[in-house]
Amino acid sequence: MESIRRQNPQAALMSLEAAASSARGGFACLFSTADEYETALIAERRAQGRYIKSRSYWPFTLFLGCALVVAGTALLFA
Repeated sequence: MESIRRQNPQAALMSLEAAASSARGGFACLFSTADEYETALIAERRAQGRYIKSRSYWPFTLFLGCALVVAGTALLFA
């Protein structure tokens, strides 16, 4: 801290402004809008294969099981 006190106040201010500008540059966003970000995010996830619908046989299996139960009870009470 002593080196800052010994410096010229104008030089210290310019150094501080340069450091602040450099810090702000690190937070810059690649996208100008949220829609642009969402579009890029979805495109990346599609490229990874996250939105591919996996084939599940559970609904068919449950329907078949329920149909058999209903048919079985109908035969018992007929």
